[in-house]
Amino acid sequence: MSRPEDTLPPDLFYNDKESQKYTTSSRIQNVQANMTRRALELLEIGEPSFILDVGCGSGLSGEILSSVKQTDGGPHMWVGMDISASMLDIALQRDVEGDLLLSDIGQGTPFRPGSFDAAISISAIQWLCNAESSEVNPQGRLSRFFNGLYASLRRGGRAVCQFYPKNEAQRTMVSNAAIKAGFGAGILEDDPGTKNSKIYLVLRVGGGDSQGDITNVVRNMRHIDVQDARRKSAAPDRREVRKGSKAWIMHKKEQMERKGKIVKASSKYTGRRRKTAF
Repeated sequence: MSRPEDTLPPDLFYNDKESQKYTTSSRIQNVQANMTRRALELLEIGEPSFILDVGCGSGLSGEILSSVKQTDGGPHMWVGMDISASMLDIALQRDVEGDLLLSDIGQGTPFRPGSFDAAISISAIQWLCNAESSEVNPQGRLSRFFNGLYASLRRGGRAVCQFYPKNEAQRTMVSNAAIKAGFGAGILEDDPGTKNSKIYLVLRVGGGDSQGDITNVVRNMRHIDVQDARRKSAAPDRREVRKGSKAWIMHKKEQMERKGKIVKASSKYTGRRRKTAF
């Protein structure tokens, strides 16, 4: 059975029929509710907060955020963003409590810096890993998303993204994009090795008491893989990079990739000087 993201872009796949089918399925409702509660558990929010729901769909996760009891640190206010107009239309029909925004997360998150206390994303960011055409760069879309998410969270804020990577390469690509954006990142897998396996990317914005360290977020959790992108304390390398050298070219290509531009693949010939032709 093919994965939905391998067939069509999300705004085309989730048309009126598919959106209605997704929202009314009792199995999907239960799975979505369980994953949202797990994401809230990983966020460790102890008080009512302002939360961004990335890929909110028809508002199934948002309903959980709004229904958190006061004794459990809720209820939470939330804003949902999604690329599917059909999904958001159903959310409006269901009269969800959050505000809704039609937007492509691959183009970033259009909010003021530090707007949100936390963010969740359920079964959404794997859509960014697919290229529907040669002009689409998955690394660039992931970079824009995580850079925008990092900016929209307050200092010390957290985010939890549940996603379904196709393979280890996609899993690594997603976590590396989050790390490059500045997040402290950890990957948690529930029920590993089974068909019910669920992967959560736990993120932390620098600041607060932990200075970006997510150790407390994932402490005592099984099957955890923490990736720390913070630079080790060492004297900076102040050697000047010569313009046109391989190091200079690789640095420029990396800058262009971060901006979402299409960059030719590097090879052993990258930066090699050509012989003068007579």
